[in-house]
Amino acid sequence: MIEAWSVADVRAAEEPLLAAGVPLMERASFALATVIARDLARRRSVALPDGGRRDGRVTGARAVLLVGSGNNGGDTLHAGAYLARRGVDVLAVLTGEHAHVGGLQALRAAGGRVEVLVGSPDDASRTERSHDHLDPHVADRVAAQVARADVVLDGLVGIGARGALRGVAADLVRRLGAVLDDGPGPGEPGRPWVVAVDAPSGIGVDDGTVPGPVLRADRTVTFGAAKPGLLLPPATHLAGHGAVVDIGLRLGAPARDHASGDARAGAAAGNGAPARADVSATPVVRRLEPADVAALWSVPGATDHKYTRGVVGVVAGTPTFPGAAVLTATAAVRTGPGMVRYRGPDDVTRAVLAARPEVVPAAGRVQSWVLGPGVPPVPGPDDDPVDDGGQHERVRYALSAATGELSAGVVGGRVPVVVDAGALSLVPDRCPPWVVLTPHAGELATLLRERGDDVTRTDVEAEPLRWARRAHEATGATVLLKGSATVVVGPDGAWSQADAPAWLATAGAGDVLAGILGTVLAAHAERVVHEPGLAARLAAAAAVVHGLAAERANPGGPVAALDVADAVPAVVAALLAAR
Repeated sequence: MIEAWSVADVRAAEEPLLAAGVPLMERASFALATVIARDLARRRSVALPDGGRRDGRVTGARAVLLVGSGNNGGDTLHAGAYLARRGVDVLAVLTGEHAHVGGLQALRAAGGRVEVLVGSPDDASRTERSHDHLDPHVADRVAAQVARADVVLDGLVGIGARGALRGVAADLVRRLGAVLDDGPGPGEPGRPWVVAVDAPSGIGVDDGTVPGPVLRADRTVTFGAAKPGLLLPPATHLAGHGAVVDIGLRLGAPARDHASGDARAGAAAGNGAPARADVSATPVVRRLEPADVAALWSVPGATDHKYTRGVVGVVAGTPTFPGAAVLTATAAVRTGPGMVRYRGPDDVTRAVLAARPEVVPAAGRVQSWVLGPGVPPVPGPDDDPVDDGGQHERVRYALSAATGELSAGVVGGRVPVVVDAGALSLVPDRCPPWVVLTPHAGELATLLRERGDDVTRTDVEAEPLRWARRAHEATGATVLLKGSATVVVGPDGAWSQADAPAWLATAGAGDVLAGILGTVLAAHAERVVHEPGLAARLAAAAAVVHGLAAERANPGGPVAALDVADAVPAVVAALLAAR
């Protein structure tokens, strides 16, 4: 599991080490250079006669460092000095008035070159006199150098920066972004490998926002612990692969690569076990890895039968949208419950049974409900009536049963419930955490406006964590906010999963996720009702399986929602085989 910590917590963990004279910059820069050298060797690999490949030479590679003021710039310059001593041609482009003195001296001593865009530290020549904007001719020259580089280090600002990049740094990032967008795609041959130092410059490090221009990274090397902005949308899509390098901080369990699965890069200085500082804090956000999902997954034993493995009740689809019921029921069946019960109009029931004859179209005990896919919202007083096929009433009854509002004459008692699409309009003012709301950004904005918040879909997309938290606070329910990365918020904190390909943005994908989640909750129903934070962890696990199934359905290409559902069994089998 990856845990991401706030800037304040990271700073608190650094303070006693710095006070004790521990060389954190040396550790960080050495580890940064080590990761970059490894990446360069792999990208410059050469073919072998047997068809395999071996790592290429780092000597002769070209690196451009984008360097701002402060310690982040110092980390970048010192890393450049290490690379220069390994035979890399290093050019540092300084965008701040005050470069880190020690880092600049180390780089020059190692043979690195320096170009100054603002100010004139020591004997470097000044190429730009304006402190507010970058001369277009200078920008073009730097862009040409970047285009020819093998690797570019983004060390413009550190994790303490707030707000959008400004002035010369912003101008430079915009120009470089335009140049790189015109060339080969990210990670492809002929395109420089962009490495963000600690975090891509310009992102909201604590909240994942993107308030201005950001140079998209192919890899982020972050120091001591993952930062929330590397996991949270929309910034997570700009961070690339990751490596958390150990510099001696203790902020929870050892972290792993936040995107590619690479292990922690290790202690930077290499002089035995590093001195450490322990800080007791809570992660801002977590991310499940495949092994975590496998550990959460319920596997039937020899004495289990269909009623002990979890029975999922589905209220989905209408005569206008029968496909949603088919997709939800199919996904639930393919995820491996003991039984799926369907409740809905007769013509929709026939469509479900034609696709999935295993489904039981009868009332009875369930261990979870999936409510709302394909069901329209309840119309407002000024809206035209809708043909819901009686589904609104079925949703109301199931919600009441699941939350315990009906205590007499209800079979099964309180159980977890997934509330999707039109059923969101029927959510009561307060819910227990075993109710999992699964809105997309527009639906979440509507839900919050109905509770008095002035928020739009655009606001939710810009700050997903903020508004998912607000929805959890406003309703008490666990909230799974669907999007390019899925954000889940529950009583024990937040989770962010970015396991799905962009191709998954397709009609019916949310119905499939609802069916997967309903099955996962049913398998743990009793625990979910009694452990407030478990629903969020299981929701994050369902999002992982959903994303992996989309990739497995057609790697690198388009997928349809039904293909995703059909790929779920193989994904689950692969996860369990690896645990």
